[in-house]
Amino acid sequence: MKHTRIKDLLNSTKTLQEVNAKGWVRTFRNNQFIALNDGSTIHNIQCVVDFENTPEETLKRITTGAAVSVTGNLVESQGAGQKYEIQVVKLEILGDSDAEKFPMQPKKHSLEFLRENAHLRVRTNAFGAIMRVRSVLSFAVHNYFQEKGFVYVNTPIITGSDAEGAGEMFKVTALPFDNTPRTEDGKIDYKKDFFGKETNLTVSGQLEGETFAMALGQIYTFGPTFRAENSNTSRHLAEFWMIEPEVAFNDLNDNMDLAEDFIQYVIKYTIDKCQDDLKFLESRLTEEEKQKPQAERSEMALLEKLNFVLENNFKRVSYTEAIDILRDCAPNKKKKFNYIINEWGADLQSEHERYLVEKHFKCPVILFDYPANIKAFYMRLNEDGKTVRAMDILFPGIGEIVGGSQREERFDVLVEKMKALGIDEEELWWYLDTRRFGSAVHSGFGLGFERLVLFVTGMTNIRDVIPFPRTPMNAEF
Repeated sequence: MKHTRIKDLLNSTKTLQEVNAKGWVRTFRNNQFIALNDGSTIHNIQCVVDFENTPEETLKRITTGAAVSVTGNLVESQGAGQKYEIQVVKLEILGDSDAEKFPMQPKKHSLEFLRENAHLRVRTNAFGAIMRVRSVLSFAVHNYFQEKGFVYVNTPIITGSDAEGAGEMFKVTALPFDNTPRTEDGKIDYKKDFFGKETNLTVSGQLEGETFAMALGQIYTFGPTFRAENSNTSRHLAEFWMIEPEVAFNDLNDNMDLAEDFIQYVIKYTIDKCQDDLKFLESRLTEEEKQKPQAERSEMALLEKLNFVLENNFKRVSYTEAIDILRDCAPNKKKKFNYIINEWGADLQSEHERYLVEKHFKCPVILFDYPANIKAFYMRLNEDGKTVRAMDILFPGIGEIVGGSQREERFDVLVEKMKALGIDEEELWWYLDTRRFGSAVHSGFGLGFERLVLFVTGMTNIRDVIPFPRTPMNAEF
């Protein structure tokens, strides 16, 4: 008999004579009540076993984590909190689970313990909910751009360029480590490597994306990116997913409009599709907040915070105005910030970004026109010669969630900026060609997908919103 997903059984409009459900046992009470979950929903279905007519040996095998198949009648439940239950006629153990060894017991586990068991943590309510939300958010990203006629582009994962100019990249090589070929001056001879040159894992698909935007008009990438930063923080991963749209003929204002519209769309889509999971994550967050001192608690519940982003226009503020606000604010004057803002030109930290969003404006904020010397070479220089057409979107609880800019479309200006930063023109000859042949104003942004998932789920550590986190000294699983 073909099995039916538990989500569909619970949403059924009528009782059915006979159904089959398969899943994993969450709990087994009184030798009679199985709470069964198959991952299709946050909710379990109760399966009532006729224990008097079930062999003792079978009952002993119904343990937390075991995979079972139950066949029986779907009936209206007598218990509170559930619409239907299955009166079991036939029960089959598909896979045993040793109750004493299975790590995911029906109790509260620390997030650190769950990270150590990332291969099994998705069997808990919280991580099942997070991963379903992540899946829906991912679909919403594609849906948004496809509906607007964007072309999806797969940019290279192995690259010879460093889009950010950051330098913290993972090297890709096929050279032997125990006998690495060297040049006459003792340097590694990359000409003998697989690609004949030095290559790395990509930090961004932006530069390649720009070349496609200058032919296809509007494109987006959505793929893995890598940073070899030794950052053991709750906001950083060594491997994460990036969403990067790039649009020909868009200036910075168009770029801000696109980013705001996109974020509001994907959040609304996810709220509409993931009600049960988000309600569960909201109650989980509320319980977690109770452990914090009053001053550190969030002013809004999770769904309230998500709707707040939907219902409020993002406040657009220049970097210069933001610096004035921060320099004069109480935490700065009382030296409560870890990084004190003294002068224009400072690189804003997460604490500054969150102050602007959570304390000062109390809404999402788009900062724009940053100092040129703290931003990447490809951002368009303003007429003042000291700022660039950059933008960052700041969210409550997270800080920066989007970084973007109007790109420098003027060949001469771009070359001068590259020279000043010591960027090799020959390495990026193909990128400069887009300014040689039919250059035009264009803009784009990058959004770290995990930071978006972090915001939507209410989780506080980025390692908890990706299936298998890659962080310094950790590449388990």
